[in-house]
Amino acid sequence: MVEHDSQHLDTIFHALGDATRRSMLGALAERECTVGELAEPFAMSLAAASKHIKMLEKAGLVRREVRGRTHFCSLDPAPLMRADQWLAMYRRYWSDRLDTLEALLRAAGGPPSTPPTPSPKKKKENDDE
Repeated sequence: MVEHDSQHLDTIFHALGDATRRSMLGALAERECTVGELAEPFAMSLAAASKHIKMLEKAGLVRREVRGRTHFCSLDPAPLMRADQWLAMYRRYWSDRLDTLEALLRAAGGPPSTPPTPSPKKKKENDDE
């Protein structure tokens, strides 16, 4: 079971590893879209968009429904929850580390103060020359 989960997470993160596919998911989070609507912002062919969508489908992130000759895509957020659960382990790790760092800084008298921002220099009369 662990191997299956690992392979599924690999597929999800591979799908999320591409900016075009992440953008498509963002659009699908807003509403159902056709393949053409998903392709439009990228000036790509329907075939190229379809390849990206197939990767998202393989990861389980997108469902495609054919109505007549039009393909409609919708988001399936469940796999994102699995990825988030995996990431939560690392989120806890970094939260614990940052909490420890904060405690150490407070014990040492707080974080170093930010250096003052230099004030604008006053223009001297000779600067115009």
